[in-house]
Amino acid sequence: MLDDLARIGHDPKTNGYVRDAWSAADLELREWFRGEAGPLGLDVREDRNGNLWAWWGDPSRKPGVVTGSHLDSVRQGGAFDGPLGVVSAFAALDLLRRRGVRPAKALGVACFTDEEGARFGVPCVGSRLLTGALTPDRALGLTDDAGDTLADVLTRAGRRPGDLGKDDETLAMVGTFVELHVEQGRGLAATGSPVGVASAIWPHGRWRFDFRGRADHAGTTRLEDRDDPMLPFARMVLAAREAAVRHGVVATVGRARISPGNTNAVPGLVSAWLDARGADEADVRALVAELAEGAGVEAAEESWTPVVDFEAGLRDRLAAVAGRAAARPEGAPGEARDPARAEAAPVPVLPTGAGHDAGILAAAGVPTAMLFVRNPTGVSHSPDEHADPADCEAGVAALASVLEDLCR
Repeated sequence: MLDDLARIGHDPKTNGYVRDAWSAADLELREWFRGEAGPLGLDVREDRNGNLWAWWGDPSRKPGVVTGSHLDSVRQGGAFDGPLGVVSAFAALDLLRRRGVRPAKALGVACFTDEEGARFGVPCVGSRLLTGALTPDRALGLTDDAGDTLADVLTRAGRRPGDLGKDDETLAMVGTFVELHVEQGRGLAATGSPVGVASAIWPHGRWRFDFRGRADHAGTTRLEDRDDPMLPFARMVLAAREAAVRHGVVATVGRARISPGNTNAVPGLVSAWLDARGADEADVRALVAELAEGAGVEAAEESWTPVVDFEAGLRDRLAAVAGRAAARPEGAPGEARDPARAEAAPVPVLPTGAGHDAGILAAAGVPTAMLFVRNPTGVSHSPDEHADPADCEAGVAALASVLEDLCR
């Protein structure tokens, strides 16, 4: 399945992926999702916010157990961030069927829309709309680099912008959500375990800084006569790194828009976006306030996700089940398990600084947990992102065992 996905949105010049929400690549990915669900006999539904759900069983009678992730990517991202969770979900359901499992609850595979926020700047749009964390009015007014609003884009994609909004009916079908994701760090690399469980997601947010100056000629305007917004922008970038060290957080300025953007002109406006994250919300917000005060401009908050502490009972249950799955080879349906391996140690439990749809659902009160698959280098949001095939297979085995345990 990963091989099938590899051609969609692929940039051969960089070996990265560009899969913006509602782009041609994204629409092709949606068709791929439907194509994978069909042979498994799953009932595919698209909710009012564009999220896709493939169900084994009827979740309207009793809330089901859902797994999955997203298929969109950051620009020039890797092959695993998002797609590994969707591919592993289909593979895990296929594995359960081959084991002869007959779940007492409906099992679902979810594909959330616009998790990365690469096109419109706000992450987890699909899950935020689903849970009511993002209002339809704000979502529809978001604009991309071409100036198109989300409302414009949805209309061109054949969707109805007026449908967007909190979807209690769909949300009520999700009794438990488990998201498998490639680890976006090196926490598992030092443990010897191919699979881990998330304990928490750090609080994180995005802010826009607008530095205003005066556009002018690059050759005829004396240095002392210039009002160049690039200078305070550059000072803010350097200050962000220094402040992050002091506050014990991470801060990144990974995007800037320079206007008018001429090589031979002093800019009139620089808009820069800050991403800041840390274990403690107060430290993150202190950094942002310090940068705004130092720059003498407003830090406009575009998104904020509070800390997510995954429910301890569900987290520990997953760690134990995944540990037992890792301790035995995949066997035939009904194969007796080695009693000596029945008490296998739980897999590692670790926090993450990366945001996920799982965090949005958890904040809305849905029992939620996450499985991580080892990333040997820790590199993510890059074409160099990687997970070994054997580790991916271990993730599928762990996910299948977790789903079997939860759907009893």
